[in-house]
Amino acid sequence: MMLLSGDLFDGEYSADSIRALKNALEEAAVPVFITPGNHDPQSINSPWQKGPWPENVYIFKENTVTGIDLPELGCTVYGGSFTGPESTGMLENFRADCNGIAIGILHGDPTQLRSPYCPVTEQQVKESGLAYLALGHIHKGGQFRAGSTLCAWPGCPMGRGYDEQSEKGVLIATIDGNNASTRFIPLDLPRFYDLEADTDMDASAALGRLLPPAGSEDFYRITLTGESEPLNLAHLQAQYSHFPNLTLRDETVPPTDLWARTGDDTLEGVYFRMLRDALETADEASARQILLAAKISNQILDGREVKLP
Repeated sequence: MMLLSGDLFDGEYSADSIRALKNALEEAAVPVFITPGNHDPQSINSPWQKGPWPENVYIFKENTVTGIDLPELGCTVYGGSFTGPESTGMLENFRADCNGIAIGILHGDPTQLRSPYCPVTEQQVKESGLAYLALGHIHKGGQFRAGSTLCAWPGCPMGRGYDEQSEKGVLIATIDGNNASTRFIPLDLPRFYDLEADTDMDASAALGRLLPPAGSEDFYRITLTGESEPLNLAHLQAQYSHFPNLTLRDETVPPTDLWARTGDDTLEGVYFRMLRDALETADEASARQILLAAKISNQILDGREVKLP
């Protein structure tokens, strides 16, 4: 079976998106159970009211837990629905009452005791009599076991912004009697990456070292740092047009004259003169180290953040 624990729709939806979902669920050809969440609650204007839905799809419509028997699978599926943007805890005082395996599905919050989004507590899970409880709502996946019940949630199947960069996917749950286990399956959907690139005076090369060579539909937000002549972000964007979801931010600073302090009659001046003199006879490896030392020293003396290579 397929358990979809709410927020399949978020904000505006169209007749095409509803039709696409109906077709996909019908093609799945297994029992599908849906618990509307706080972003797509069961209400007059709800997408869930745009029927009819395929015969294999059951949508829980009440803001209380009810059960659907599946004799052919030897189980009962329990679930409830948000009927507005918030919900009290539907699992409170609930106890499964069936002869077979008891499975639960809710759009609920297991992280906050006083959550306005159907709080789910460890004690409630323990006393539920469920073998497995599938949750939605929390965007980052997790699970815990309370008594004989495994409570798990996969997180959202695709990140919604740069604050959600981890790998996303779904859970495959296997339930044998009262023993439940899950396996995480990542989905090949666009991911979000928030990265930083030191231009080292060549922003294009810095991007080339950071981005995959073949292009990608992933979302990249790259902050260009380090020393650089003024950057032409539009030109760089066009150069990497095979990354349609690339955002560039320029936080570079003008190039520093490494040897500007050599003329100072100070310890700093002596130090930089020693570095410059050593550079004249240094081999290639030593020269790189001397230039790096001069660069870092100037950053420290200017009060700038130092990031080691």
